Amino acid sequence: MTQVLREENTNLQAKGLKMKGIVVYDTSYGNTKTIAETIAETLKESGIEVDLFHVKDVKKLSAKDYNFLVLGSPTRFGTMSFAIRGFLGKVKTEEWMNKPFTAFDTENPENMAKKEYSAAEKIAEKLKDKKMNQLLPVLKVAVLGQKGPLQEGEIERTKEYARSFAVKLKE
Repeated sequence: MTQVLREENTNLQAKGLKMKGIVVYDTSYGNTKTIAETIAETLKESGIEVDLFHVKDVKKLSAKDYNFLVLGSPTRFGTMSFAIRGFLGKVKTEEWMNKPFTAFDTENPENMAKKEYSAAEKIAEKLKDKKMNQLLPVLKVAVLGQKGPLQEGEIERTKEYARSFAVKLKE
């Protein structure tokens, strides 16, 4: 799969085209939105074109328009939001096969310490089932309490993660 991605990247560069991705998120209290915005901005700073959408604002999803997908959700009861679950139905295997992705979530640090299931892990499983190519392990972002704020240092950690994703995309 990595070879397919490299060939696609080489073809884009040969045609003078930029890589373009879509970042889609759901949020309950704004924390997941903040992480999605941080990822999108960091990818843009790396020279990658990105569209950022709240899941409910994605009307039509076409793999022809994008080279990769970033998908994020708050973790609620060990899983992704209902809206993100519905969005995954729009991701058609035949269109998105072999395209790179990464997934992220926001969750309580106690759940992270217990290594309980998270939204990001379940999103990644679903996207791998659709034959997409996971470039990095999922990003789990700690939120203090149910409503936040984000744990100190999580924005910088998210920027590092997005920079690593950008490097992987360009390989």
